[in-house]
Amino acid sequence: MRPRKETLEVNFIDLYLCLVCGRGDEEDRLLLCDGCDDSYHTFCLIPPLQDIPKGDWRCPKCVAEECSKPREAFGFEQAVREYTLQERKKRFYWCTCCPQMVPTELVEKEFWRLVSSIEEDVIVEYGADISSKDVGSGFPVRDGKRRLLGDEEEYANSGWNLNNMPVLEQSVLTHINVDISGMKVPWLYVGMCFSSFCWHIEDHWSYSINFLHWGEPKTWYGVPASAAEKLEAVMKKLAPELFDSQPDLLHQLVTIMNPNVLMEHGVPVCVQKNQCAGEFVVTFPRAYHSGFNQGYNFAEAVNFCTADWLPMGRQCVAHYRRLHRYCVFSHEELLCKMAADPESLDVELAAAVFKEIGEMMEEETKLRQAVQEMGVLSSEQEVFELVPDDERQCHKCKTTCFLSALTCSCSPDRLVCLHHAADLCDCPLGNKCLRRYDLEEFPSMLYGVKTRAQSYDTWGKRVNEALAADQKNKKDLIELKVLLEDAEDRKYPENTLFRRLREMVKEAETCSSVAQLLLSRKQRHSGRLRSESSRNRTKLTVDELKAFVDQLYRLPCIISQARQVKELLENVEDFHERSQVALSDEMPDSSKLQALLDLGSGLDVELPELPRLKQELQQARWLDEVRITLAEPHRVTLELMKRLIDSGAMAELQEILTVSERWEDKARACLQARPRHSMVTLESIVLEARNIPAYLPNILALREALQKAKDWSAKVEAIQSGSSYAYLEQLESLLARGRSIPVRLDPLAQVESQVAAARAWRERTARTFLKKNSTYTLLQVGSQSRVDIGVYGNSKSKRKRVKELMEKERGGFDPDALSDLEESLEEVRDPSTVVAAFKAKEQKEVDAIHSLRAANLAKMAMADRIEEVKFCLCRKTASGFMLQCELCKDWFHGACVPLPKTGTQKKLGVGWQSNSKESKFLCPLCQRSRRPRLETILSLLVSLQKLPVRLPEGEALQCLTERAMSWQDRARQALATDELSSALAKLSVLSQRMVEQAAREKTEKIINAELQKAAANPDLQGHIQTFQQSGFSRATSPRPSVDYDDEETDSDEDIRETYGYDMKDPGEVKPYLFCDEEIPVKSEEVVSHMWPAATPSFCAEHAYSSASKSCVQSEDDFYPLRLILLLISIC
Repeated sequence: MRPRKETLEVNFIDLYLCLVCGRGDEEDRLLLCDGCDDSYHTFCLIPPLQDIPKGDWRCPKCVAEECSKPREAFGFEQAVREYTLQERKKRFYWCTCCPQMVPTELVEKEFWRLVSSIEEDVIVEYGADISSKDVGSGFPVRDGKRRLLGDEEEYANSGWNLNNMPVLEQSVLTHINVDISGMKVPWLYVGMCFSSFCWHIEDHWSYSINFLHWGEPKTWYGVPASAAEKLEAVMKKLAPELFDSQPDLLHQLVTIMNPNVLMEHGVPVCVQKNQCAGEFVVTFPRAYHSGFNQGYNFAEAVNFCTADWLPMGRQCVAHYRRLHRYCVFSHEELLCKMAADPESLDVELAAAVFKEIGEMMEEETKLRQAVQEMGVLSSEQEVFELVPDDERQCHKCKTTCFLSALTCSCSPDRLVCLHHAADLCDCPLGNKCLRRYDLEEFPSMLYGVKTRAQSYDTWGKRVNEALAADQKNKKDLIELKVLLEDAEDRKYPENTLFRRLREMVKEAETCSSVAQLLLSRKQRHSGRLRSESSRNRTKLTVDELKAFVDQLYRLPCIISQARQVKELLENVEDFHERSQVALSDEMPDSSKLQALLDLGSGLDVELPELPRLKQELQQARWLDEVRITLAEPHRVTLELMKRLIDSGAMAELQEILTVSERWEDKARACLQARPRHSMVTLESIVLEARNIPAYLPNILALREALQKAKDWSAKVEAIQSGSSYAYLEQLESLLARGRSIPVRLDPLAQVESQVAAARAWRERTARTFLKKNSTYTLLQVGSQSRVDIGVYGNSKSKRKRVKELMEKERGGFDPDALSDLEESLEEVRDPSTVVAAFKAKEQKEVDAIHSLRAANLAKMAMADRIEEVKFCLCRKTASGFMLQCELCKDWFHGACVPLPKTGTQKKLGVGWQSNSKESKFLCPLCQRSRRPRLETILSLLVSLQKLPVRLPEGEALQCLTERAMSWQDRARQALATDELSSALAKLSVLSQRMVEQAAREKTEKIINAELQKAAANPDLQGHIQTFQQSGFSRATSPRPSVDYDDEETDSDEDIRETYGYDMKDPGEVKPYLFCDEEIPVKSEEVVSHMWPAATPSFCAEHAYSSASKSCVQSEDDFYPLRLILLLISIC
């Protein structure tokens, strides 16, 4: 034997061998399985591993063994421990901050982040599906355990109590006798943060309602029923392995998926809803929904079914049949129970049950015929409602059978529905038996349900006929009451027709009571001792009586007192006519008046003629007494005369006269008061004088002035509170109206200050723009809306000439159109419309100027007929010194137009031409304003913005400023180009040379003049030759070259040749005329020409001054310069 010691010295590392290759080398590549401790080389595995995996690793045998195990159901674990609400609150409030401070969006974002995260695990607990029957409900209930207090009685009976909603009369679930936990008995939910309810639909696709009693919000997501199949398909596509083992996975509330993922696959997920405490959330049939809790909360939910759910419930049973899912109750049994008691059904529910039972019987008949055709002949009647649900479930699809089932003698306890008759067993068909419900009972049930459903239609037809009947076919009020009582007894739905009938019956009863009271004259006979004013308040006026008669005859039923009330109205109208005749008599008849008073007193209606008739009767009786007394003069004593005067109410008339005169004086003083009285004071005076029974002209004038003041104040308030400021013309009109009203108007001072400020701004702007004695208005100048373009004449005859020329050339012209812009501004108050009008006028002016320029430039092409061409304001031919307008391009005689102002005004002729480069010429027709600088206009606009008044001139000035600034921006962009920059540099060089050349020529000219003078002096003859040689040698000496940024420059000879002058004769300038196109000129130059007296040799080309011709170069060299000058000429 080997010593024991040797056995203990075995090296166990050598026992780790690769089970594939059997070697133990390369231990760094040897992997040990964490499940069975077997060893494998990384390169021996299939496929081989490049690196050693991190974490636990299982060998292929362990993986195969694990995969071969039966898969467990997917779902949540049930907690072992039970909590009270107090313990759950402590456990669920795990965060340290206040949950109300955390935004719901932040919690939602964190929830979906945790759901999508693979690395992070968060465990939450959810107290879900707790039966309220075991632990109680959040709503007050009548369970006899405690007494209800205060408002609890109302909430216990409310239909919104979730304990009552499933068993309301309109609910289908009320016909199920057993309490179904979760459907008829509410479930409670105690949630914590991130506790969720996965995507699911309710059992049997029923409605559900959830109420959050208290706590943090609950976030919901929903998908409409129309997209339910789309959601199921997307989930099966994204998680097929889960649905392979559990086809009804979506019914287990264990599958959650981000709504964004569903929407990416075309599922229309409704916008999330945060349910707060005290709010209900209702889900519709087959509407998938899910969500989570934002924190610790307590909710309660239950199901309910209405009449429109019945078709969905039948489709749900077919869906359960395909998924082999158990039903909560038998849909067919529910329909039969409802049909067995049709009187207890709502009308709409009865109609839905009738339709569903008809379809159910049709399907059942087809299934029974199919079974009989298979060869099953044996059948027996079975009362399935007496069989427990778990004993009558289909062995194949788990559907609860009710109408029929198929059994076999081989296994009597097993049955299948007729849809799976072939899946029962393999026994001969003779051994199978059809257990069925007797279909002969259905016709009677159908008849009862149909009668119940059609009873409402019959009732509705009768009600519609009664309400729409004409005057001849109206029903009695009692018949409408019978129809209303019938609807209440049969519990017809509270729809529009029901409510209309109730309102009509109520209105008819009220009218009948009023008519009975009016005709019985109870008020007049029972209230003899009441005051006159009290009796008048209870009587109807004539207008009210007419309206009441119309109301009686508009009712859809017959009121027995309607005819008598109409006769009363006819008597009132007859009394009114007779009273008017009696009151219009010059000599009133006391007997006639007494008869009318007796007739009017017998009518229980408030008659306005009665007071006047009483007064007329008193006067008539007084006159009769005076007439009788005067008929016997011997009886007329002083005491009798005093008594007659006192009885004739002369003292009362005297009092009325005195009061009237006093109020008239007071009103006259108010109208002429300085300072004027306020509206409150005058209104109190008018109200006090209203009760004086006399015609007071001054009071009426005061009332009219007060009304004008109110209208004026309302107009001012409307203008001040409008969306835009009012125009100056409006405020001036209001100011003129307000000053003429003899009432103190508080806003008047504010309007005056606004008008004064606006007028001051307009005057300042006019001084800035308008020239002295200008015939144009500020609006015409600022709006750029010239309509007299091309019309010549002096200021006195201009309008007449405009009219004549426009009629001749355009076929008629209205001189009032010169102010059409001002009229349009008065009519249109929208700022955008005003700006658009200015833009349109501006465009018209630009088009007219372009047309005029083209016409004036075309005159130069008529060289052969130049004597026929008219120029200038005088419209004569060209002669003498003439100037060309920079804008309209027409030529004007120097004697007809004022010369442009320069720094040093020179005489007419060549001397003035030499200074023309510092000036520019605009004709009197084109230069209508002073043309102020843009900075001045901007300061005016700044002050305009401070005015709470709109001026047409201001808006025109804004448009003009925008136009100028827009041109500046375009000019800056054009000048910023490289091409124009180089052209400007070249122009600067040429200008410098021109200045030097002009100075040199001037110096030589002076020297030549002095030499000529010296030649006449014999004493200086010897020095002249020497001075000329030295002077010309310096003049012709070579000049130092100037470097202009390494650019090539032209020589003096090239400049002379190009600009068209010769140094030998500097005083003579020969113009160069170009026929092909107009050569642009600098904006500060004045284009002029000295025309000969006769113009037979007038050239058709443009003529320019010597300064203009001296800068002419080739067309290619001066293209950028031409663009610059064109932009300047536009300005």
